[in-house]
Amino acid sequence: MSEQITPFVIDVPQAELDDLRARLDRTRFAPAAPGDSWDHGTPESYLRAMVRRWQAFDWRAVEARLNAYDGYVTEIDGQRIHFLHVRSRHADAIPLLLAHTYPGSQLDFLDMIEALVDPEAHGGTAEEAFHVVIPSLPGFGFSTPVADGGWTTRRAAAAYDVLMRRLGYDSYGVHGSDLGAMVGRELAVLDPEGFRGAHVLQLFSFPSGDPAEFAAFGPKEYAALEHMQWFQSVGGYNQMNASRPQTIAAGLADSPVAVLAYGELFESFGNGTSLVTPEQVLAQATLYWLTNTYGSAARYYYDEQRAGTDPVVSTGRIGVAVFKDDFQTIRSLAERDNTGIAHWSEHPRGGHFAALEVPADVVADLRAFFA
Repeated sequence: MSEQITPFVIDVPQAELDDLRARLDRTRFAPAAPGDSWDHGTPESYLRAMVRRWQAFDWRAVEARLNAYDGYVTEIDGQRIHFLHVRSRHADAIPLLLAHTYPGSQLDFLDMIEALVDPEAHGGTAEEAFHVVIPSLPGFGFSTPVADGGWTTRRAAAAYDVLMRRLGYDSYGVHGSDLGAMVGRELAVLDPEGFRGAHVLQLFSFPSGDPAEFAAFGPKEYAALEHMQWFQSVGGYNQMNASRPQTIAAGLADSPVAVLAYGELFESFGNGTSLVTPEQVLAQATLYWLTNTYGSAARYYYDEQRAGTDPVVSTGRIGVAVFKDDFQTIRSLAERDNTGIAHWSEHPRGGHFAALEVPADVVADLRAFFA
């Protein structure tokens, strides 16, 4: 296997952008459900308004923002991996891998990079500087084509450790949300030599059925359980991705509006709490569309369910930041499954995509955890 690291510049052919525009111009919308609310899924009125925005959307500006940072590709475990690598001017900065969400991408972190690598210009000190590595998960974005199946969060974590060592970092930390948080936790389980810890926005720990787990629950914990139940009631994509990812892929590969609709998690399923902007949503949808990666991204759910691995208690160092309108990690359950929790914070604003919504708050919490 080659360990070569090759520079990579994103340059989408204009013909692909023209094709996207033509497809948007020919959109056939589904008839609105009664009331045209979010109760049935993404509303027709929302999609019509977003398509109008998308028709005027400037992908080249997004492309330029990504290309402003050094991009590379390398092969790990038989798979091409694309990543951004942004070194701080402070040589002794902490190496930090940023693991993106689903249905997010490297775009999740663009508003955090400068504050991480140049803290003195963003309210911090030289001691709080990071060298930043932002890979696309295999099967996402430009970490394609997918060479084989069986990409799980555990396998991705192992690949990320190889990536950081290949870049010359013998000590590093990781930050992640959602799918990225699961990869981060797997790195904490692996706890490789020099690992500084996993900073995550969620630990997905659920009741085991033991009545004793509820003994110390109060209103806060029961409210968190209610939020979990609500999420399960609207998160049908979990079941579809885990059972029929290729069926989903067929529609999302052919219709950009299907990609937009299927990413309704960016709008917190329409519950009114999301702070993600329309332009941020469209940037993510455009990246998925241009790389035709929704199907391979969805297969993580399928492969995770079929991995056949037993649950493992993590003993690695972990920090948790819980944002107001996100999944509410229940601390007692998290500590049952993760014995190395060294940092816990709760934030009064922000949701599932906090890196997009309140990037300065995430940066501040990263500085606190890795101090």
